[in-house]
Amino acid sequence: MEREQWRREGRKVVFTNGCYDILHPGHIRLLESARSLGDVLILALNTDASVQRLKGPTRPLIPENERAELAAALEAVDAVTFFDEDTPRELIAAVLPDILIKGADWAHFIAGREEVEAAGGQVLALPLEPGYSTTGILEEVIARG
Repeated sequence: MEREQWRREGRKVVFTNGCYDILHPGHIRLLESARSLGDVLILALNTDASVQRLKGPTRPLIPENERAELAAALEAVDAVTFFDEDTPRELIAAVLPDILIKGADWAHFIAGREEVEAAGGQVLALPLEPGYSTTGILEEVIARG
């Protein structure tokens, strides 16, 4: 696993996750902020099935492999993986990043917090860029009809 190699090299690993259905500037800025806190940024994407359970049957708009391709092309992202569960808790427990990041909208519940903190890692909720959300973008598109 690459994580073991990064640990041996003393690289600080940052982990975050989400649906990233329609990539927007808020996503980019959060990922850049997360990456600035370490040496490697892992982005875990919800699978299509997971997104549908969380967001409803009309989502995602962009299939998981295309979302992964977009995310992997970002300078801030070093590795992309998927999780099919409703939360990435099991994946986080397996990776045990040095820093676990979520957007401030999830500060009330950050899956994997206990595992990361028990291993000596940090858990941070970063502020979101105001005015950006995939749901908001979709609502605007519908309103413009």
